[in-house]
Amino acid sequence: MTGQATPERLRARAEDAAAGLPALMLAAERLSTALSAGSHGLRRAGSGEEFWQYRPAAPGDSLRSIDWRRSARSDAQFVRDRELQTAQAAVVWVSGGQGMDYSGAPNRATKRDRADLLALAISVALLRGGERVGLAGQPPRAGRAQIDRIAQGLVLRPDSAGPDDDVPPIHALRPGQRVLLIADFLGDPAPVLSYLERAAGMGVRGAILQVLDPDEETFPFSGAVLFRTLSGASRHDTRDAQGLRAAYLNRLAERRELLRQAAARSGWHFGTHDTANAPAQALLWIASVLEG
Repeated sequence: MTGQATPERLRARAEDAAAGLPALMLAAERLSTALSAGSHGLRRAGSGEEFWQYRPAAPGDSLRSIDWRRSARSDAQFVRDRELQTAQAAVVWVSGGQGMDYSGAPNRATKRDRADLLALAISVALLRGGERVGLAGQPPRAGRAQIDRIAQGLVLRPDSAGPDDDVPPIHALRPGQRVLLIADFLGDPAPVLSYLERAAGMGVRGAILQVLDPDEETFPFSGAVLFRTLSGASRHDTRDAQGLRAAYLNRLAERRELLRQAAARSGWHFGTHDTANAPAQALLWIASVLEG
């Protein structure tokens, strides 16, 4: 649906989004319980909770640091080193393009709904693990209050009559961050490729998750169909939609291969998610690749 953004439309959308905020929060909290994110060890001695190694006691080690049980099995004294753990910064970006509002069935989540759920669920899991998390363009923070900030940032987006897709903010990249990008990635891939190149040069690692509706995965159309983007900027009228299926699926496969190769060159990961599938599957993938 197109039209000029007005204060009335903005307020109506904000009220609708706010009404759905508790449900999103609850769903994300429940989904995040499937994970045990924890803090990320750096595999060197320091202050932390996880055991790393035993080492011979050295001058300067306190009596409290000596593991007397281990030392009793030999003639030497041993110290139980713990793995150094530091709070890391993770950044999440969800496309705000109008194309994310698409759903091929009234009882199916839109791509935006699913993307918001996954973004908030992984944020909850990481924050519970003691990490700093934020939406792209905002400072990553730790703590329970940050969950509320991220949730509000996701659902209370400004009303938009803009393009069908948008691009991640390359100016918001910071060295050493981990980044998660969630979108349908059906638009011009050039900005995403530039983003990955810049991220790799800054030592930023992360993951790209392409979220699509089942109709976009399988192209089940036939006969006369008018295809149009949600913004109305692009449209195609055909009398033989079925005849377009092979070409569409080939182009989708090419796009995915392009993104997969670009991600691999940059030290990133690329994955896909169909909104007909359970979100837990995608969340587990996100957690596993951000952990690495």
